[in-house]
Amino acid sequence: MNIIKTAIDGLYIIEPRIFADARGYFFESFSQRDFDEQVAPVTFVQDNESMSSYGVMRGLHFQRPPFTQSKLVRCVRGAVLDVAVDIRKGSPTYGQHVAVELTEDNHRQFFISKGFAHGFAVLSPTAVFQYKCDEFYHPEADDGISILDASLGIDWRIPTDKAILSEKDTRHTLLRDFDSPFTY
Repeated sequence: MNIIKTAIDGLYIIEPRIFADARGYFFESFSQRDFDEQVAPVTFVQDNESMSSYGVMRGLHFQRPPFTQSKLVRCVRGAVLDVAVDIRKGSPTYGQHVAVELTEDNHRQFFISKGFAHGFAVLSPTAVFQYKCDEFYHPEADDGISILDASLGIDWRIPTDKAILSEKDTRHTLLRDFDSPFTY
């Protein structure tokens, strides 16, 4: 696998080695050994999957301590714009983000360390999105930053009038009003 360090410490793009021939393709989507050696020593405990239609925007989510999560995400059908925002107090990149297009064709994965808010926007007619988490879901620790916070400068590539958000995601606070529980 090819590991691409992003401009923000703790965020990595992972490109698998793909073996293609007339039958189709094969790639190793995850190796605990390689991941521990090349990215970070993380033990994933839960896998999740969502299916969404064009314009759906989910996020920007995270779990508060003591139930913080790192995530390894990928899009297995369709295309999404996946985004992680640094919400670690004292970080030189606080409030900055990395956006990466994840598609069924590029097979890229995005690793998001603890201390980041995460979200995505569906760019294709439908998308199936999978992610591994290193902590179980705890509803009492579930939180988020507004996915539509203009101060973040994220180009979601979805017209605002086409965006489909859950009621919960419309209630998240703006970054300027957020008291982060994470430190750098």
